Formats: sequence, structure tokens, C-alpha cells
Amino acid sequence: MTARIEDYALIGNTYTTALVCKNGSIDWLCMPRFDSPAIFCSLLGTLDNGRWLIAPSDKIRRTRRRYRDSTLILETEYETDEGVVAVIDFMPRPTDRDRRELVRIVEGRRGKVHMRLDLVFRFDYGLVVPWLRRDECGLHAFAGPDGIRMCMPVEFEGEGSRIRSEFVIEAGKSLPFRMIWYPSYRPLPTPSDPFRELEETESWWRNWADQCTYRGKWKEAVVRSLVTLKGLTYSPTGGIVAAATTSLPEKIGGVRNWDYRYCWLRDATFTLYSLLVTGFRQEAMEWREWLLRAVAGKPEQLQIMYGVGGERRLHEVELSWLSGYEESRPVRIGNDAHPQMQLDVYGEVMDVFHVARKMGLHPHDEAWDVQKTMLDFLEQRWEEPDEGLWEVRGPKRDFTHSKILCWVAYDRAVKAVERFGKDGPVDRWRMLRDRIHRDVCKKGYNPDRKAFTWFYGGHQLDASLLMIPLIGFLPHDDERVVNTVNAIKDELCEDGLILRYTPDENVDGLPGDEGTFIACSFWMVDNLVLQGRREEAEELFEHLLSLRNDLGLLAEEYEPRLKRQVGNFPQAFSHVGLINSAHNLSSGGEPAKGRACE
Repeated sequence: MTARIEDYALIGNTYTTALVCKNGSIDWLCMPRFDSPAIFCSLLGTLDNGRWLIAPSDKIRRTRRRYRDSTLILETEYETDEGVVAVIDFMPRPTDRDRRELVRIVEGRRGKVHMRLDLVFRFDYGLVVPWLRRDECGLHAFAGPDGIRMCMPVEFEGEGSRIRSEFVIEAGKSLPFRMIWYPSYRPLPTPSDPFRELEETESWWRNWADQCTYRGKWKEAVVRSLVTLKGLTYSPTGGIVAAATTSLPEKIGGVRNWDYRYCWLRDATFTLYSLLVTGFRQEAMEWREWLLRAVAGKPEQLQIMYGVGGERRLHEVELSWLSGYEESRPVRIGNDAHPQMQLDVYGEVMDVFHVARKMGLHPHDEAWDVQKTMLDFLEQRWEEPDEGLWEVRGPKRDFTHSKILCWVAYDRAVKAVERFGKDGPVDRWRMLRDRIHRDVCKKGYNPDRKAFTWFYGGHQLDASLLMIPLIGFLPHDDERVVNTVNAIKDELCEDGLILRYTPDENVDGLPGDEGTFIACSFWMVDNLVLQGRREEAEELFEHLLSLRNDLGLLAEEYEPRLKRQVGNFPQAFSHVGLINSAHNLSSGGEPAKGRACE
């Protein structure tokens, strides 16, 4: 039986991550980076597509798990009739660019517990069966560019390419298992001391988390979200991936299955805010620098997403040999939305640098030249239809949110001149800003519905319209804004949570529907705070917190009818929304007001 998404925990080291199931199986692992081909891929297929299980062989009476405070070190404790055992899973931070490690320490806590190990290596997303060789440490596996050295302190046997072991752990004893990835053309890596690595890893995470300046009511949730966000950060570049996984479905059994192991520009400003308002200025600086490097080049070549190193070619491929999570096909790697024309990203980039200046990040000498070039390009293109924020695969349209973000681009350009002394044709930018504003208010607002709509001339609503007061396009108490927020709350709401939109194959080009979008639900919290509806805002916020799994993790979406999380997991944008909404509730509207104010 396939585990629910909530049953998984994230472990990582700011280079890559793994998902560990509550049953003791690591079902998803990519090395050496987030977007590398998976080594364990049973999450999207079968056990034969790779996994690593360590768990009691006797009946488990009770399972408890937790993260060690402010870390991504996972402890899963199993209780059987014979005793209690814990499996401690973590990934040490690399000291060598050609080495990644995953450590599992089995710790006897009471009595004597019989354990089993089941290990299946598959490289290239469950397709390639590696050669296995025994050595004095345990064994090593290799195929193509990938090599794995396994250090196992127990006897084991192989059946084809499957490794099995039965062993006993007694109270007070510990058995460390180490998996080391390395390029197959390099010498076998030398194992490190796993207990020293555990101590160093725990110290590093706690020292990092101690920088958090948030002191509000929801500190535990905020810190856990920040740790998750850090775990989804690729340290060498500062890029933050949208999620740790690919192809976890937005609808169980459906086709809305996408690869989210890349960095989206649409998330940029909210991510920057979440880091800055909680005291993580270095991470915010590194994220901004990643963005500047990624967008460098001709403005017409700006993409909506990039690889963690700034890579541009993210071509989408379907993996036919994988059955998909709960038979949700196809399984995709890469993302063909990457070359889409989305006009909102120009406003997002402008806003990132505006926020960075406003909040005192050291300015970058090249940033303003890049921005002016983009503004010149956008001046010629802003009236064109695009694919919109939600990356529809249907026809291009004049999406209202896209036009609003074009307004943001010129609004922030004017502020750069007026507030920060930048050079540029500010009169022309003011005229463009006002023209776009009039255009949106005339064509994006439906007077019959008394609300802004998804696209010009349409009747459908879209949760991205919740951005209107959050980015300063119109005040939160403007009648049109209040009506739009109320309409979204009435029509795009399931069990108190917000859908992105009502799925329409004629618009988004895809069959089927999806769950409620967690980030959009946090945007509703922010709007309710701005409108002074604090009781409603806090009630929705607490409801959203209740959707987290037992470890405090959120996926992209939630399916109220099935009462389960859906979509890729854990989702950075969901946790960014949590952080920012906690601050809005704790500090009278920031950053919901702070992003847009003068």
C-alpha cells in the first residue's frame, strides 16, 4: 500500500534531500543535487525502483517520530513487544563537492528488538541496475557516473541486486549505517565517524536556527518552516527549489504531475521577505544574488524558472517505466513551462530589488542596469497576452494578474528614482504605470460581478487576485478589492481553504481538477488581516497549521474531500506563506503592508 504524503519526513543538507517514510523506508533520494536522477525512486514506482528500509521485523505496536529541535535530524522510535528502538536519519553537510552522505543510526533504547534491512539500488530514476561489489566496509554499487559506498556493521546477503539483513539491537547499543555517493570514476571514499558527524550536524542546524528573530505566538511553526526552507536551498548558489520532489499529483490518479525541483521567479519576493523579516539576511542576500545571475542576459530570454545553478534548459521528459504515485501518470522530469511568456516575472524581479533596497540589503552595482533593460523590453510587450502565473497549457490570454505585475514593475522603477536616487526616465515610467493601472481597472474588473476576474473579459475568479492589495495596486479597503476578496472566499473555497481557480480545460489545457492551494489560503489570511478581520484570519491560519503533518511539513495542496495533502512535498511556497502570515498576524500586517507601502 502506498504511503500518504503526510507519512514522509524530509532530511537534507542544503545540497540535496531525501524523503523518509514513517515505516522506516527511504523512498526518494536524489544525489548529488536536488534535480539529479533519483537513486531511490519507489515513491513514484514500486520497491524495485529503489528504496532503503530499516525497521523492526516484529509487529510494531507504536511509532513516534520527531525532528531534533530546529534541525533536519529525524528520530523515528518503534515500540515492539520485545523493546524500543530508534532510527536516527540525517545527512551531514558535505566537506567535499564530490561526496554526499546519508547516515542511519539504529539505537537500542529498551529490551532487544529484531530488525530487518531491505536495500534496493536503482540509478536514473529506478531504471538502471548497478553492479554490486563487497568490500571490507560493506559493499559498493556503481553504474555510469554514479558510485555508492555502503558501510554496514551487520552481516547481509544479496539476492540479485537486492540486499537483505536480519539483526538484533539491544538497549544501550548503536549501529551506524552509512551511504556515501561519489562520482564512479573517483577512488572509493573513506568513511567518516558517524557519531561525530551527528554531533556536528546537530550543532550546525541549531546555530543556524538561533538567528531567527521571530518571537511571536507561532514560533515553533515559523522555525520549522524556516528550517524546511533552508533544507530546500542549494548552498553553492543560494537557489531555493520549489519542492524536493517531482510528479506527486495535484489530483490522485490524475495527470497534473510536475517537476518542482527548480527555482521559480514568481516566489522570489515573498521568499525574500520571509527571510528578511526573520533575521536571515545572508540567505536573503544569496537568494537575491542567485536571481541576478539567473536573469542575466537579454530581457526577452527571461524565464519563469531556472535550475539551482541558474540552468535554463529544463526540457520535460516522461518516464514511462514508472507507475507513478498511486498510479498517477505520467511521471515527469524537467518542466516545459520554463520557456513560457509570463509577464508577471518582470514585475517580480523589479519588486525583489525594491524590497532588498528598502530593507537595507547591500546594493548590487549591476542590478539597476539589468532592471532598466527589462523595463525597456516590457514597455513593448506588456499589452500582449501570456500564459499567466499558473503556467496554463491552454491558449495565451490577457491575465489580470500579469498586467498588475507589469504595473508593479514601473511602480518600483519610479520608487527607485524617487526614494533611492536611481537614474532613469521617471516621467515616462510614471505615465506607463498610470496607463497600465487604468487598463487593468477597465478591462480586468467585471462590473456585473463587481470583482476583478482571472483574465480580461472573463467571468472566472482567480486566487492570484488576492495579490492586489498585498502589492499595493489598490488599497485593501477599496470597494472593488473587498468585493473581489469576498467573491474568492465564497466561490473558490472548499472547507475554508482556497482553490487557485476552478479548473477549466479550455483555459489551462488540462483535464481533471486539483486540491486547494495552501499558499493561496495564506494569502487570504493576509487579506483578512489587512481588512481588520483578525478573528477570521487567525481561525483560517490555525486551520492551515492543522493541515501540517506530525513533523510540521506542508505539501503544495490539500484535498479536503480526501483529507490529505497532495502535490509536491514539502513545498517551499507553502512554508513561505506560513512564515509571512505569522508575521502579519503578529505585527499588525507586515509584510502584507510592508511590501506595498512607500
